[in-house]
Amino acid sequence: MLNKLAMPLVLVLFLAGCQTPSETREQIPPNTAPVAVCGSGDIMMQTTLWFGMNKPKGGTVSSSEWQQFVDKDVTPKFKEGLSVYEGKGQWLGNDGKLARENSKALMLIHQPDRASSDSINALRDIYKKRFEQDSVMRVDALVCVAF
Repeated sequence: MLNKLAMPLVLVLFLAGCQTPSETREQIPPNTAPVAVCGSGDIMMQTTLWFGMNKPKGGTVSSSEWQQFVDKDVTPKFKEGLSVYEGKGQWLGNDGKLARENSKALMLIHQPDRASSDSINALRDIYKKRFEQDSVMRVDALVCVAF
C-alpha cells in the first residue's frame, strides 16, 4: 500500500522541480531587437509592404500607375532587386460589413540599416500621397540570405 502511494508522490515532487517560480524566470527586456542566427548566408532584413489598390474617392490604382511607381520610385532606391506579389485583402469595416480590396505586396531584401529603413518609409509616404491612401502596411523580419 505504501509503495502505491509513494510512487505517485515521488513523481509529483519530481515534476514540481521542473517548474521555475515566476519571479526567478528570465524576462525578455522590452524593445529588444530579435537576433537571427544563420546556418549559412548573411543576416539581412526582409521588408514586405502591402499596398491597397482602391482609391478612396473611387476607382483603383491602374496597372500602369502601379508599374510606374515601381519603376520610377522603388527600383532606383532598391537596385539590387525586389519582388511583387498579387494579394487580396479583406476585413470587417466599422459598420460590420465585409470589405475586400485587391492589393500588391512588395518584398525587399536589404541591409538592416537606417538608410534602407528611411528609403522604405519614403516609398510609403509617396504612395500614400500619390494615391490618397490612409496607410501602407510594413512588415519587417530578420532573415538569412545566401546566393
